[in-house]
Amino acid sequence: MNKYLILLFCFLAFGFLNTYAQKLPVNLGAQEAAMGGTGVASNSFWSSTNNQAALGFNTEFGAGFYYENRFLTKEMSLNALSVVMPTNKGSFVVNLSYFGYSQYNEKKVGLGYGMALSERFAVGVQMDYLHTAIGNNYGSQGLFTFEVGLMAKINDDINLGVHIFNPIKVKLNEYNDERIPALMKLGIQWSLADNFIAAAEVQSDINNPIVLRGGLEYRIKEILYTRIGISNNPSIFSFGVGLQMKSFRLDFSSSMHQVLGYSPQISLIYNAGRK
Repeated sequence: MNKYLILLFCFLAFGFLNTYAQKLPVNLGAQEAAMGGTGVASNSFWSSTNNQAALGFNTEFGAGFYYENRFLTKEMSLNALSVVMPTNKGSFVVNLSYFGYSQYNEKKVGLGYGMALSERFAVGVQMDYLHTAIGNNYGSQGLFTFEVGLMAKINDDINLGVHIFNPIKVKLNEYNDERIPALMKLGIQWSLADNFIAAAEVQSDINNPIVLRGGLEYRIKEILYTRIGISNNPSIFSFGVGLQMKSFRLDFSSSMHQVLGYSPQISLIYNAGRK
């Protein structure tokens, strides 16, 4: 029975739901999840893993934890931890994530750096170690790759972001020359007012249809945010709220898959610069 569970899990992770698998990473953060999964053009904390170029505009130490319980199935949970360390020129980040459970799991360890080339343009890069383990003596495998990002502030209200994960298409298996595909994200974030943000994003890889995402954030009060979003392939509706409490921010969100149901998310961020 356990063998069939593993095979079913692998099918879900790499087949019908491979847009959720860690090998093709989605944008992390409950704020981002609530806004349809957008995040490549955001300058928020989780840009440290969604688009490392945003690190070039960062000047403060920060740390964050993210958890997602996909489709209310603990075997498909995702845990992530990020620590951002500023320097005189740009910032470094350490990103860790774990997806799955004891019989099937995917780990990702990343060390990234972002640097501003001007007041409105920044670049970032991250070296990644990816590790997949399957139970019952099916084995494990580790691979190295990298990701790179660009971010431009068109003006004080509009950000553009581009991010490419695994541009070298690292080989996953010798059989049939199986490779992890490159994944490209292109997005825009627009501050329509002091308390209102809109974001849109497109994601593409060679194996799957293009994914379109969009989301809105409205700040009700100085400490309270509300968010909604949508995405396609698969069709998902999302929503959430955020609480800003001095140096800490707590975000809750939930996304609804048309067939598989709810996936709740939560993230907690500490930012040393906010008082």
